Amino acid sequence: MAELPRLVIIDEIQHVPPLLEEVHWLLENTATHFILCGSSARKLRRRSRNLLGGRAIDFHMMPLTTYEIGKVDLARILQHGTLPIHYLVDDPSPLLKAHVHNYIKAEIIDESATRNIPAFSRFLQVTGLCHGQQINYANIARETGISAGTVRNYFQILEDTLLGFTLEPWRQRKKRRLVETAKFYLFDIGVANQLHPESQIVAEGSDRFGRAFEHFILNEVRAYISYNRLDHPISFWRTSSGFEVDLIVGDMDLAIECKSTREIRAVDLKGLKALSEEETPRRKIVVSRVERPRKTDDGIEILPWWDFCKKLWDGKAI
Repeated sequence: MAELPRLVIIDEIQHVPPLLEEVHWLLENTATHFILCGSSARKLRRRSRNLLGGRAIDFHMMPLTTYEIGKVDLARILQHGTLPIHYLVDDPSPLLKAHVHNYIKAEIIDESATRNIPAFSRFLQVTGLCHGQQINYANIARETGISAGTVRNYFQILEDTLLGFTLEPWRQRKKRRLVETAKFYLFDIGVANQLHPESQIVAEGSDRFGRAFEHFILNEVRAYISYNRLDHPISFWRTSSGFEVDLIVGDMDLAIECKSTREIRAVDLKGLKALSEEETPRRKIVVSRVERPRKTDDGIEILPWWDFCKKLWDGKAI
């Protein structure tokens, strides 16, 4: 019998689920290790009874991070996103358009996750508009002409096919009334830009620029937590009266406010100050495009985005 390889890599495993039976047997009876890559947990669950429970470790690959890119062009990130092929080209629009179209065809239409393709296409357009905001199922249902229950199912399809994720609100209320509705983010900034019905150019100072900057910092934190196997849930804090902090890491281990401006004013600190009246975050940081770091009298750190990212990947932020 020929010697078996020490490592086998199988890409797009969701397209051939019966292979999991063979992988299972080899794991039990040989010393071979496997790396199984795929983009649809939904398809695997539907087509295979054997998901290697207890024998496989889940690992989520994300778009590139500042740690991987090295010399970072922030304007390019906020325009192109950080999928490697899109980040590296001068004009990512044709590739982004093809990526969105082909991904939907391969992962949504071909696997029959939904049969109402026109409705799902309208839903995706609306998702591009409300990306990074709290989900209003009733409003999206009205805009797309489908039921709120179907909208919920469509969001689940996006999560199952790794096209997006939800950010849950902090719910441990003390004094102020807190919101209960989650936010939804597409997995990559460039994909979010492509799905937006307006111009693909994200202008500095615009609302979309600020949301892209927030998305960028969120993706950095998610990737750091995931790649380092940290058991830190993430959420956002928002009161019914409108005070908000963009990101809470763990049990108030870190509170982050993202501001895409080059200058931080007192009004930009209102959310963190309101949070501090109810909770005791171990660390409070405003990440922005300021040139130099500083610290306020009440302990809020104001960091340039590159400084925050370096501290994050050096293990000095969380």
